Amino acid sequence: MRKPAIAALFLAILTAALTGTAACSPAADPADPAGAGASGDAGRRATAADIEKALQTETTLTFWSWVPDIDKTVALFERKYPKVKINLVNAGQSAAHYTKLQSVVKAGSGAPDVAQLEYFALPQFALSKAVVDLNRYGAAETKDAFTPSAWEQVTVNGGVYGVPQDTGPMVMFYRTDVFDRLKLDPPKTWEEFRTVAEKIKADDPDAFVTSVDPSDAGGVDSLIWQAGGRPFAIQDATTVRVNLRDEGTGRWAALWGDLAKRKLVDPAVGWNDAWWRDMASGKYAVWIAGAWAPGAIASTIPQSTGKWRAAPMPQWDPAAPAAAENGGSAVSVLTQSRNPLAAVGFARWLNSDPEAVRSLNTASGLFPATRELLGSAEFTEAEIPVLGGQKANKVFAEASARVAPGWQYLPFQVYANSVMKDTLGRAVAAGTDLGAGLTAWQEQITAYARQQGFTLASGS
Repeated sequence: MRKPAIAALFLAILTAALTGTAACSPAADPADPAGAGASGDAGRRATAADIEKALQTETTLTFWSWVPDIDKTVALFERKYPKVKINLVNAGQSAAHYTKLQSVVKAGSGAPDVAQLEYFALPQFALSKAVVDLNRYGAAETKDAFTPSAWEQVTVNGGVYGVPQDTGPMVMFYRTDVFDRLKLDPPKTWEEFRTVAEKIKADDPDAFVTSVDPSDAGGVDSLIWQAGGRPFAIQDATTVRVNLRDEGTGRWAALWGDLAKRKLVDPAVGWNDAWWRDMASGKYAVWIAGAWAPGAIASTIPQSTGKWRAAPMPQWDPAAPAAAENGGSAVSVLTQSRNPLAAVGFARWLNSDPEAVRSLNTASGLFPATRELLGSAEFTEAEIPVLGGQKANKVFAEASARVAPGWQYLPFQVYANSVMKDTLGRAVAAGTDLGAGLTAWQEQITAYARQQGFTLASGS
């Protein structure tokens, strides 16, 4: 979840990065005598043997995570590595988690060894050197265990700043009761989606093909991503590009601007009680979301169980099908860690060991970022009750394989997302020109970038 309250939390981190303030150095790690650890600036590269030795040494690691039931997977790790004790801390979710993490980073002490970071927030911590570049710990050795899209999201400016944990490949969830009654097929293209929207509105003026949240920049980001837009980029530690006028972003704006203007989509704020009631009632025939959505449906509106199915996202170019991510996070090692080798070993095991990945999927409901589980019959043949027993993991895995490359987040994406509601979001809510809304969003983002000392690359 991306909330405006997070926007100001990283200013101190960004200021430190821009003025060249060095991250606080960790205390010496007895299992890392060569200095291959948290500072990442000196000493030899750590080997797999170094990491394994650290995992066989009496150690306590503090891990901050909000993931439900992740303690079950942590217990598996402690069983395998009994000399390593994991102090699991839920510091809160979203704003609460990042507030506390930013505070201890700024203070120079009190940070956990390992922490959960959503992909959109990771660049801010990476560029400020608050988290470790895992290249010094043999990150390349684990790259092929993960999907390309997951690995791309933990890579910033050539550094690898986390181990991917889960992803959210986007698909289209649709109501079979609505589609069957109107004799509609799941749309395969966005033009077909527009036609479906028109038919649903003609049948019931109070119904919509879907809703679009004027405050949900994350959802808009993902739809622009799938449309081929690449509006954000990091060129180096102090240079960014912001271009909300590129072709893909314009393609998204033209379609969704038309849908909003004609009231074929409902500009409703999501995830509140009213929105879930409308979801349960069938007011919205479609929900375009990440592969995590079935769990949310099952837990929040179980009365709709069996009425949903999953299908690929509508395509802009059926000859070159593309998907995007919506959600997901990584596990990063903090530069303050006194035990970086063991911390790296834990983060790596937690998110790549087959037993651990299965546990995260079954116990915590996380969509896997590893190729092995995604390609296994155990996973793809599983029936999902809330989707009427559909073997929807096949749909999700195909979407994961089709995630379009090249998407980047800004090193202040939290701020950029927070001001979307007052710029582009207003145009969405009013059904007015989305092009003008994008221009307003661009101006707000670039002004902030300059205020924080960033250089704007050509095209911004």
